[in-house]
Amino acid sequence: MCGIVGYVGSQSALDVVLAGLRRLEYRGYDSAGVAVLADGGLASARKAGKLANLEKALAERPLPAGATGIGHTRWATHGGPTDANAHPHHDNAGRVAVVHNGIIENFAELRAELADRGHVLASETDTEVVAHLLAEEFSGCADLTEAMRLVCRRLQGAFTLVAVHADEPDVVVGARRNSPLVVGVGEGEAFLASDVAAFIEHTRSAIELGQDQVVELRRDGVSVTDFDGRPADVRTYHVDWDASAAEKGGYASFMLKEIAEQPKAVADTLLGRIGVDGALTLDELRIPAAVLKAVDKVVIVACGTAFHAGLIAKYAIEHWTRIPCEVELASEFRYRDPILGGRSLVIAVSQSGETMDTLMALRHAREQGATVLAICNTNGATIPRESDAVLYTHAGPEVAVASTKAFLTQLVACYLVALYLGQVRGTKWGDEIRAVIRDLAAISGEVGRVLETMEPVRELARSLSGKKTVLFLGRHVGYPVALEGALKLKELAYMHAEGFAAGELKHGPIALIEDDLPVVVVVPSPRGRSVLHDKIVSNIQEIRARGARTIVIAEEGDEAVVPYADHLVRIPATPTLLQPLVATVPLQVFACELATARGNEVDQPRNLAKSVTVE
Repeated sequence: MCGIVGYVGSQSALDVVLAGLRRLEYRGYDSAGVAVLADGGLASARKAGKLANLEKALAERPLPAGATGIGHTRWATHGGPTDANAHPHHDNAGRVAVVHNGIIENFAELRAELADRGHVLASETDTEVVAHLLAEEFSGCADLTEAMRLVCRRLQGAFTLVAVHADEPDVVVGARRNSPLVVGVGEGEAFLASDVAAFIEHTRSAIELGQDQVVELRRDGVSVTDFDGRPADVRTYHVDWDASAAEKGGYASFMLKEIAEQPKAVADTLLGRIGVDGALTLDELRIPAAVLKAVDKVVIVACGTAFHAGLIAKYAIEHWTRIPCEVELASEFRYRDPILGGRSLVIAVSQSGETMDTLMALRHAREQGATVLAICNTNGATIPRESDAVLYTHAGPEVAVASTKAFLTQLVACYLVALYLGQVRGTKWGDEIRAVIRDLAAISGEVGRVLETMEPVRELARSLSGKKTVLFLGRHVGYPVALEGALKLKELAYMHAEGFAAGELKHGPIALIEDDLPVVVVVPSPRGRSVLHDKIVSNIQEIRARGARTIVIAEEGDEAVVPYADHLVRIPATPTLLQPLVATVPLQVFACELATARGNEVDQPRNLAKSVTVE
């Protein structure tokens, strides 16, 4: 969850690290801190709260200039968000500084050992034990990289660690296990970070770090070993977006910018997917056709918004391929002893590619012999690296904690996988697949049209900012859309919001309806599946008769809903399975505007971080 930056080079380390932390604050904003090596010593500053608090403290008491440094922005796990618990953490002599992302599970045992040997620990964190252990190991070998390897072999849990030592002023050392860390390589300088966004303004050349690896950064190069000191193979890659993509670009928030970028993101995810022969080609999908033909079950594992994308994908996969599909919360998946085998295809969906629950689920699936396909937005992340194949979305950087464009591109990627399975297995003809691809390509423009008509939705959101509860109803693919709309409102507005399958209304949820309660209803198209449409119109009448304030999202030309809609939001007519791509957009705008009207910080909602890298 936390954001980490490390730098060694010729620039001001403090400037580089602080700029990197600004780009990574979406990963955690409970506290922030920096450490710089200068004048033969180690200087640091840390402050509870957002990065602005640290920057104010540094303006009042500047650190000495140095060209080697590390920084951290925290999402609290062990210990509350206080100055004392903020990173970096130090040894008693003040010669070592460490920043950490993850959880060290055996910290209590290690802390007790250190106390017995006379160490005084000043925080409540698991991280501080690492600083003291590094100091002990360094005293024996005088090599911070070797000290890091020795310490890592003692640690249990998930961690990214980055450390500096005053006795090695031109070295930054990092280590990773089950937690993200990426290297940036520049001219006479090197970077470490949780995300390439931290150093993208300096270099677009990056190195993936594998599991249980230690990296040493110097101005003249980078070396990577495993925890036992053996040289490790690494992959260098080029980041295909630049610093401007991670800036707000004139928008009031990253979320507003990312909502507006959705037409392009959808189009980019589709780009180049049809080969010269007219067949669907997914270049990253390295799974042999024979394996896909033999698949007898698909299981989608994901968390949060990605889980909702999976729920929608289930409809498409089963309809287009006739393969049974299950959708599982990754956090529960491996604990219920799921039935998997060599003919199971597990699809792991994660924007960051570092979601710990999803990573653990895919590892369990591979242990059971299943084939694993990752759908991910982040090149070189752990989940795609550990999967048998990957389909990258091309949403570009998503900084706001609440996911928007990543959700739409995950949906597009899921549709592509479903169509590809249909192509390989012969359940969809080529002309049918091309017709769906044409419909998907047209959706990009339809999303743009929806965005142009959102001012009434914003006005409605502002008028409801004093409400305590909003309910969401949907049927078929509209049900996961309702769940996603409720989640966005919970995340951003801190309101009670629930999504329900409209057919379940009379089985309990209708008891919640009271006078003037806002209820958002996602209406299926009246074309094709008219039975579903008629049933949800009846649901709208039922809740309106009991005093609900109905907010109806319906496609253009649907006149049957007009008499029962207190507020009507029109979306373009689309094929049934693709409707979530346009129906979700008004719910994103609604949640963002309502949260803003309540005075909330939409990019950094309380208690949340962008990437959940701990279980």
